[in-house]
This record gives sequence, structure tokens and C-alpha cells, in this order.
Amino acid sequence: MHIPPFDNKNKPIVDIEDSRVPLNYFNIVKLNKDQSFEYQTPGYETCIVPATGTINVEIEGIKVESLGTRTVDVWDGEPEGVYVPSNTKAQFTSLVDNSEIFIAGAKYEKTLEPFAVRTNEIDLVQYGSDDTKTHRKIKHILGQKQADKVGRLLVSELYTVGQGGWSGFPPHKHDTDRNSEETMHDEVYNFRFRPSNGFGMQLLQDSNKLVGEASHIVESSTFIVDKGYHPCVVAPGYEMYYFTILAGKSQR
Repeated sequence: MHIPPFDNKNKPIVDIEDSRVPLNYFNIVKLNKDQSFEYQTPGYETCIVPATGTINVEIEGIKVESLGTRTVDVWDGEPEGVYVPSNTKAQFTSLVDNSEIFIAGAKYEKTLEPFAVRTNEIDLVQYGSDDTKTHRKIKHILGQKQADKVGRLLVSELYTVGQGGWSGFPPHKHDTDRNSEETMHDEVYNFRFRPSNGFGMQLLQDSNKLVGEASHIVESSTFIVDKGYHPCVVAPGYEMYYFTILAGKSQR
């Protein structure tokens, strides 16, 4: 389901216990210098990731200073994040104007320990090829490197390499737990384009239907995936990025 861009006024775009993707949580918070935001998500672990700007974070007495290195857009440097355990209060304060902060979450009852992920701790992988227009880079903020410190939350940033091209390809799905072949996850994406007037298409095809649906995605579009195959494509002349949140039902 496509959620077109709108001013969410720092309120969750996908709240806890959302009927469409109950395993996920997603918020975008926009702050100017010295402004703060506080939240707590009972039963959901979260990760704070500045899209742009720099923030100080405090998680019940534990402080993380100067998180975030990007100023212009999501292409302007490497990501950083802070893991916030379930049932834990977090507050962050912007050190600059025009900060934009993603909060990603997954349903998980246990309360673990908070930690920061700095630029040198990001797990970078690449998939696809230039020949097939499927080349993309994935920067895992909460990936395999953090597997022993996180419950069921996976947080990544995906970049298409070059202008135009496909992602989520070959088409795949993860709406069923099937041993090692497939795991059940809810997903949420938030898209960005370079230049920002770019656009693309997000496809969603139920496994029991011959023809799926296509959504016109633009700058700051959010897309939720509860089931089905879900490749996407960016128009020629533009680069595409999307912030990805995966939350597993029974495993990470």
C-alpha cells in the first residue's frame, strides 16, 4: 500500500499495532536547532537514524552525542543509528536546523541494551549488475553485524547504482515462514530521489494473482508491504534510495 507524502507533524506514519503491518513502526521527525523529541514504544524495539542533520540522543541516562553526518540529503555521507530497546524512553535533540530523523521499529517484547552504530560499523553489500540495470548498494545499519544485540528488527538503506534501474529483483516475497526457503516479515519503505523531482514505480503482486498493482512513488513516498512480490523501478535519469524496515514474525 502506497502512502503519499504528507506532513505527519512528527507523528507516526505507521504506528504500533497497525492493522496492515502490525510488526512494524515508522516515524519521520523534523527538528530545527535545539528542538527535541521524546518517545516510547511499548512492545517495539526501535532504531533512530538521521536522514540529514546531527542529533544528541539520550536513552534513559545513556548518551550518544553527535549522531548523523549528512547535511544535504541521504547521498551526502554514510548513515548512523542508535538502537533503542523495547519499552524504553528515548529523547533526541537537533544540533542544527532542518534535521530529518527516521525512527524504525519492530514488534519485540524483550528489553535489550541500547547501542550506537557509527559509519565505520555499517555493513555494506552489493547486488545485481550494471548490465541488467539491477545494480544496487545496501547499507545495513542493523544487519548481520548486530544480530546478537537486536531482537527482530532489520534496518537498511538501499541505493540504486547509476540512473534508472530495478531493485527488489528478481522478484521475491517473505510473507510465509517456510523453513530456510522463506521467512515471514512485514516491511516499510520510505523513498528519496536524486534529483528530488524523480519518480518510480513500486509493484506489488499477491502470490495467488496473475497481475499485481503498480504505485507511482515520488520523493518521501512511504510504502508498506504485508505480502506478495515487491520489485520497484526508478525512471531513467534519476537515482533512487529507500529506507527499509523489516520486522520478522518469528525470527530476524
